Amino acid sequence: MRLDRYLCELNIGTRSQVKEFIKKGLVSINGRTIRLADYRIEEQTDQIAFQGKTLTYQKYVYYMLNKPQGVVSATQDNTAGTVTELLAAEGRKDLFPVGRLDKDTEGLLLLTNDGKLAHRLLSPKKHVDKTYLVTISHSLSEEDIRRLEQGVDIGEDRMTLPAKVAVQSERMIHLTIQEGKYHQVKRMLQAVDNQVTALKRIRFGKIILDEELAPGAYRPLTTQEEKELHES
Repeated sequence: MRLDRYLCELNIGTRSQVKEFIKKGLVSINGRTIRLADYRIEEQTDQIAFQGKTLTYQKYVYYMLNKPQGVVSATQDNTAGTVTELLAAEGRKDLFPVGRLDKDTEGLLLLTNDGKLAHRLLSPKKHVDKTYLVTISHSLSEEDIRRLEQGVDIGEDRMTLPAKVAVQSERMIHLTIQEGKYHQVKRMLQAVDNQVTALKRIRFGKIILDEELAPGAYRPLTTQEEKELHES
């Protein structure tokens, strides 16, 4: 990788800024000052320092966001704020959400720059569990639960895959699904003559929403969570 690109990816500055930093001798590689912006480095093994401070390169990053209502799960949108704007302080332009949550849905959303992992997690063949805390208009009957767990008709070519329902209270359930169809949870409840009044995702694969994160807040995944994410 070119030295100037490396510094840009670590948000040291813009391409023109880092070229100037390099020219001024503010960057060293393995203890030797380098003044060439196109100098080729090995980002995993070379020791690179900026103003005497050693830099650590991480090719892929993973964040947990507690998505608030009213924000769009996209990198850009002309009508509303996006989830990537909530992470603007990280200075990264390569982040994107893993899947999506509806605009009025809150809860766990993962953001990364690891396209290969995101593709695998979202593949229908992987059957990654996604658990939602669902507030409904009225209680479910045993028959309603049976239908949801076996699969219901939401107007697609096929019935939904089997789900898991755990009743929390008269008007609140945990619903675990393995798909991500448009408005799927709402459409599943409508299929059993019910309505979703509030929706929050609390789990994606093995990753559980950190309840200490206020809506709109985020944090990097821990080392253990990153491991679990790759195992999902």
